[in-house]
Amino acid sequence: QVQLVESGGGLVQAGGSLTLSCAASGRSASMLAMGWFRQAPGKEREVVAAISRNQVNTYYAPSVKGRFTISRDSAKNTVYLQMNSLMVEDTAVYYCAAKESAYSSFLYSSEDSYEYWGQGTQVTVSS
Repeated sequence: QVQLVESGGGLVQAGGSLTLSCAASGRSASMLAMGWFRQAPGKEREVVAAISRNQVNTYYAPSVKGRFTISRDSAKNTVYLQMNSLMVEDTAVYYCAAKESAYSSFLYSSEDSYEYWGQGTQVTVSS
């Protein structure tokens, strides 16, 4: 079993920055491919970014590419989402997700691929 704890959400003005963190714990915490998803009011949850276990491969949704950066600290079993140039449209609840993966270079961009989810953290961008 894996537990995911997110932090770092909050209120920021458009054009500002925030960094989200997601700490994984549990027996298989070192075997996880991870991703960030978000869900805005009235919309379906969507992928934001994903990263492979070995950090070599990353994926970004077109709407955030060039503004957001996903990274991880394997020693701390923590994944980060650095969000720059935030826009009002980025307002959502952000979720960390994890999947046990035997393949260190694989990443997963589909919500259905993930086995574990964090509780979510609210990001609100004001105009």
